[in-house]
Amino acid sequence: MTFRLKRRAAPRAWTIPRKGTKWVKRPGPGPHAQDASIPLQLVLRDLLHLVSSAREARILLRSGAVRIDGKVTRDLDRGLGLMDTLSFAAPLDAHYRLVRDRRGKLVLVPIPSTESALKIGRVRFKHSVPKGRVEVTLHDGRNLLVAPNAPYRVGDSVKIEVPAQKVVGHYPLAPGALAFVAGGTHVGELARVDRVEVRNSSHPNLVHFKEGFSTIKEYVFVVGQTAPEVTLGEGVDR
Repeated sequence: MTFRLKRRAAPRAWTIPRKGTKWVKRPGPGPHAQDASIPLQLVLRDLLHLVSSAREARILLRSGAVRIDGKVTRDLDRGLGLMDTLSFAAPLDAHYRLVRDRRGKLVLVPIPSTESALKIGRVRFKHSVPKGRVEVTLHDGRNLLVAPNAPYRVGDSVKIEVPAQKVVGHYPLAPGALAFVAGGTHVGELARVDRVEVRNSSHPNLVHFKEGFSTIKEYVFVVGQTAPEVTLGEGVDR
């Protein structure tokens, strides 16, 4: 399978030039949708300017110096999506988190090394599995086994340690919660949840904010109560 697409057809969330070579790398199959992720090769070459070619990128990856969500990766096709962490071993010793800015672009923001093992995940599904256990699925495809009486609900967020996937925090989608808006007109903003409107129709549920606007529930990432639990960058409205 050839993982490439025409540059002019690349997702608008990618911060790459629209003119240049005809083809660009396409993200391989993974935890994020194509229009919500950007392949590692483009991240290393066009966002961070650490390499100038695919060959140099492969050499860097073969050294084992690149980690995504705490795991060493050697796959140039690997797509990075919202809230993923990217780390480089010494001598680079740099750490980043992928978020969306106010233009809806996928951008990397520097984070402290202590945060490189922490990630916010949004609960997308919750279902029962054999032996009376409960499993929740996060926005990046992770599956977590939790206690049957665990308070996690669809739309809530959890803070996990990666790659161990140990839950260290739970942030319900409830009035007063601080949320990051990951899509729509107000993408890239932080806002306080006022209420959740459940619509008994084919239309998606809405989340209304105290700042006077609303968006669909799928775009809302709860990131804390009084302040964000992880670094989201200077370009995010607070």
